[in-house]
Amino acid sequence: MNDHRALGAALLAIVSLLLLACPEESGRGPIVDEAMAAGRTADSMPQADEDYFQRMDGGIALDEDEVKGRNTWLVWTAGNDAFWDYLANNSFGVFDLLKIISSHPSLPNRRSNRFSYLGLINEPGFEQATAPDPERYGLWLDRRVGPPDPFENAAKYPGVKIGARGDNLPVGSLYGEATGVLGLRLFPNPDFDQEAAARWDAERYYTDPSYYNDKDLVRPYRVGMSCAFCHVGPNPVNPPADPENPAWENVSSNVGAQYFWIGRIFTFNPDPSNFVWQLINAPYPGSLDTSLVATDSVLNPRTMNAVYQVGPRLLAAQKWGRETLAGGGLDNDQLPDLTFPPPIGTLRSFEPPDAVWTPHVLKDGSDSVGILGALNRVYINIGTFHQEWVNHFNLLVGGKPQSPMEIAVAKRNSAYWQATNDRAINLAKFFLKASSPHLLKDAPGGAAYLSDDAAVLARGKEVFADHCARCHSSKLPEPPPGIDYFSPEYDEWTASDDFKQQMRRLVLAEDFLDGNFLSNDHRYSVAELGTNVCSALATNALAGQVWDNFSSQTFKSLPAVGPVEVWNPYTGSYDVYDMPGGGRGYTRSPSLVSLWSTAPFLLNNSVGTFVNDPSVAGRMRSFDDSIEKLLWPEKRPGTIFRTTETSYLRVARGYLPDFLERLLELFDKEMIEIGPIPAGTPVGLLGSLDLDLTDARKKLELAEVLAQVIKELKKVEGKSDEEAAAALRPLAPKLLALSKCPDLVVDRGHEYGSELADADKRALIEFLKTM
Repeated sequence: MNDHRALGAALLAIVSLLLLACPEESGRGPIVDEAMAAGRTADSMPQADEDYFQRMDGGIALDEDEVKGRNTWLVWTAGNDAFWDYLANNSFGVFDLLKIISSHPSLPNRRSNRFSYLGLINEPGFEQATAPDPERYGLWLDRRVGPPDPFENAAKYPGVKIGARGDNLPVGSLYGEATGVLGLRLFPNPDFDQEAAARWDAERYYTDPSYYNDKDLVRPYRVGMSCAFCHVGPNPVNPPADPENPAWENVSSNVGAQYFWIGRIFTFNPDPSNFVWQLINAPYPGSLDTSLVATDSVLNPRTMNAVYQVGPRLLAAQKWGRETLAGGGLDNDQLPDLTFPPPIGTLRSFEPPDAVWTPHVLKDGSDSVGILGALNRVYINIGTFHQEWVNHFNLLVGGKPQSPMEIAVAKRNSAYWQATNDRAINLAKFFLKASSPHLLKDAPGGAAYLSDDAAVLARGKEVFADHCARCHSSKLPEPPPGIDYFSPEYDEWTASDDFKQQMRRLVLAEDFLDGNFLSNDHRYSVAELGTNVCSALATNALAGQVWDNFSSQTFKSLPAVGPVEVWNPYTGSYDVYDMPGGGRGYTRSPSLVSLWSTAPFLLNNSVGTFVNDPSVAGRMRSFDDSIEKLLWPEKRPGTIFRTTETSYLRVARGYLPDFLERLLELFDKEMIEIGPIPAGTPVGLLGSLDLDLTDARKKLELAEVLAQVIKELKKVEGKSDEEAAAALRPLAPKLLALSKCPDLVVDRGHEYGSELADADKRALIEFLKTM
């Protein structure tokens, strides 16, 4: 039997099994996290109180609670080192954080290029490894040359004693050890017993795929991740002279990881011929698909949020951030009412029996269950209590029904969850103190980029008031009696002369930008915005899905936004796509705080040129290009994420279920391989296929289409990309019809202001620079 035909037939059987099988849940007892299994409680996990990071964030003075809050942000990993180690052994041989923090010569990344290549922030006080470290099992990890890290004090912060910890390994600290990368912490691996130690070979770990691709490999360390990994970055108003060697003064806790290269971080050995790499590498730097692990089969990268003006944002939520809860969402703990000095005052949180006053944090406003719920969802999503979490979805691949991650279960069975809850108030206090804007006027040389023409700035303010402020200001006029904020009547009123006159008075006031979040935090229909709809099609927060307990009933009850037009590059025309409801179809209004430093624009960083330089000049190069393309949308290229080389969808034998491994052995194959997928193929064509279909007919249809793709691409193996593209073209409409997001153009929409005269656009830009 022809080898390719046999493999194709086998793959069709595999696809059918994956799509048509509905495995039943097997009975199991309660699952607990490692801390609870070791007899630890939240009370035994003290909050770190050393002001080790005092020189960060502009050297702002913090009280003891605020210091604890910053330390939580920067070094608290909540037991997720267990998850990232689990993922290293269950990610098809592409992901390994221990290699990301290494400087072995075989790796494309090392400390000397960590910022430029990965977009990560080197922790001051370390130097690059130049040889294997015998005290660290031959690994090439950064060496400390600065003062000791107080969070490594195992006597003050005793770690969780489990497995080999306390046997042939030290127990270590609750906060692990610094790695030399801000946001990543190092922990002894409790599975690294004497047998694993005897098998360990550091050089083979770096260089031998047959060794490091073994899913049973036990590494001597696990790497934990704090919030800082995705949110720390170079300080815009005090940038480092050398981004690879920042001082503490050059680092900010809240700007967001704007230079983060997700494809390079999550694939330690980039292989453009692997479609998985093409999929992960598609997003622009500074953005990532946060449903990458608990996949919803939608390619929807989003920027990592900067955390600015927390006080004003919470104040705005007191006015129009009311959300109702139901079901498991009612199990979210809520902050008590907190009182702060003016202008903040008292912040209410919970309104019995079922309402909260809360900002919308995620781009679609789905995590609208209160500050604590939003924070806890983030920690779960980066691996806290993964022992339970990963049972509610099919890791990385999807293709089977999800179920809700229940808050009640986490409260009962995760000491790390409880300890994270305990830290939330201090974290909020830190950001209330330390989330002020980074203003261009305060940056070195920043004044040279600002206009001193009072008439131009005044005109820019008027244009902003008339065309931008209704969405991008937390200071808004009170609507007339009988009109509620964001009602259809309110939207009509904001187009009136009455609103514009009142808004102009607000914007022209000297204190307009003071305490202004520069967003109303409201959800808007993507049918109105015209932006790429994939982010608004995320499904993990819908009823019955993994984040069901972390989204409000208000979100789940949002009406469907109706049909939208999406460009079909295969037909050269627009298709009509009927947007589903249940919470989908919306994007919250983003903040414009420190807009000069946050380009490129839109929720996926697609509008404007990315400049891999955090200097003021580098940021302004990106801003100038991005704002031009935002206000003159005809200058946008109409970008579609496309594969850069001929690629194959490969899954290594070691990462397949046992019965699939045996199937490959029959054909003497080391991996499943589907392709050749020609260079220039839209990544979303395959990356957003709906593997979560519940309709049996649709499942069969998808299986048949995939079988056709496999068959037709095998016919053109060894031929040109043009021939492979021609083979794929007739099947593209069928693939798009089975997609969870058929919208392939990522830099479209938000064309507000495009109709303005050029002089008004230029005046507006000058005002935007002052934010």
